[in-house]
Amino acid sequence: MTGRGKAKRGIPAKSDFNSWYPSIVEIADLVDKRYPIKGMDVWKPYGLSAMSLIDSLARQQMTNTGHSEYRFPLLVPEDLLERENKLVSRLKAARAAGVDPSELRIDEEDSGFKKEVYWVTHGGENELEVPMFLRPTSETPMYTMFSLWVRSHADLPLKTFQIVNTFRYETKQTRSFIRVREIHFFEAHTVHATEQDATAQIDEDAQMVQSILHDLCLPSIVSKRPVWDTFPGAWYTMAADVVMPNGRTLQVATYHHYRDQWAGAFDLSYEDPDGKTQLCHQTTFGMSERLLGSVVGMHGDDQGLIMPPAIAPFQVVLFPVAAHVNENVIPAIKDLAQSLRDSGFRVKLDDREVRPGVKHYDWEIKGVPIRLELGPRDLESGSCILSIRTGGKEEVPIEGISETIGKKLHSISEELRARSSVHLESLVRPFPGVVSIGDKWELAAEIDDDVIYEIAFDGNDSDAEILEKLTGLAILGDCDEPYPEPTPCVVTGRPTTRKQHLARMY
Repeated sequence: MTGRGKAKRGIPAKSDFNSWYPSIVEIADLVDKRYPIKGMDVWKPYGLSAMSLIDSLARQQMTNTGHSEYRFPLLVPEDLLERENKLVSRLKAARAAGVDPSELRIDEEDSGFKKEVYWVTHGGENELEVPMFLRPTSETPMYTMFSLWVRSHADLPLKTFQIVNTFRYETKQTRSFIRVREIHFFEAHTVHATEQDATAQIDEDAQMVQSILHDLCLPSIVSKRPVWDTFPGAWYTMAADVVMPNGRTLQVATYHHYRDQWAGAFDLSYEDPDGKTQLCHQTTFGMSERLLGSVVGMHGDDQGLIMPPAIAPFQVVLFPVAAHVNENVIPAIKDLAQSLRDSGFRVKLDDREVRPGVKHYDWEIKGVPIRLELGPRDLESGSCILSIRTGGKEEVPIEGISETIGKKLHSISEELRARSSVHLESLVRPFPGVVSIGDKWELAAEIDDDVIYEIAFDGNDSDAEILEKLTGLAILGDCDEPYPEPTPCVVTGRPTTRKQHLARMY
């Protein structure tokens, strides 16, 4: 989006997304960004509660699919990083040369990830014999232990996950939840007997991602990342991207198929039923606090957040009105709050001695799905007033209130899904194309910076470079939903069903 909107109640207009987003995460009390290390925000109770509910969605998916939760150490010794560096650097070089990784010599490998981690070199006043680093992700410490745990085919599959903080020395501009140095991270790592078993795990990961995004009311673009954007240690990488209001894509989940590439480097093998030693096949699946950032960015409006009911810290906030007029208001609203809690809803009773307008303002900014008012007149009529965060206000009977609230929350979720789907569709447009003039390429028409372009593309790396240089956008990779009929490739003109997207990425 372009242009600058007018601030309302201290909140910049969402049309000025680059101002609105950092303002709303603090005004809504999700984090405090004033901690004296850039990119390391302080999580406040409301934001942490929402993130914990997202974690609960992930844990439920893990439980349903037979994963077990572990907790691996934060510190990793340097020699293990060197082991990872050699593997990743070899795979990067092999990919660039178009050869098998086994054909490359070890001395051809570079320094890998050393520049991306935080180093620990002293314990107290003593210099450590082996420097350590804070985990940027956990392949290295996990696979070191996996090789001790897996001995035979009976030990497989091994399906693990953890939810921890990871650390990366981010040098770009930081932005709460989207680009930070201390990351709230979910990672699942699995070990399998065969490539086919690992591929089945990738399919399961895809289903879990979509289930979580459904609860968050977020549509996504799912792509198989191009070779140059695949995690260097992976055979291939799948990614889910949410489109933010400014037209930028935000990668919120990735799942990688490693084949047996990491197993060879970490001596991760098993004895098959015939007594033969076989290398294991592995996958990883990662998500982060970017999920919360996408909820903030996608669903919020000029009045503040709009929390999807599945992760709203409070699904219903109750206000007593004119309690000084009728002494029965407070006991009645407390009973109503308890009744809703007993029905499984997350409830907050706001009995502060401030005007109702202040309460509405506070909880509207925080995006609570439903605000419920109860006053003397409501007691007489046996009803209460509901204000719905997605719009609308209505009087409903107190009798059967739990069923009414359940239906309203469901309708709010459906409304958010509909809105976000319309938003995504409005920002995805056909690419105007490129034309070859002599030995140069030019755009067939001007393009917008704040949209995603859909293209038919089956060209090589050089063809992709033409598109990315001309547009200043990045290719997301092969969409999981190809064209139903062959369409001419935007560069080569060859018919293809490969649907891809060009976008500006966070």
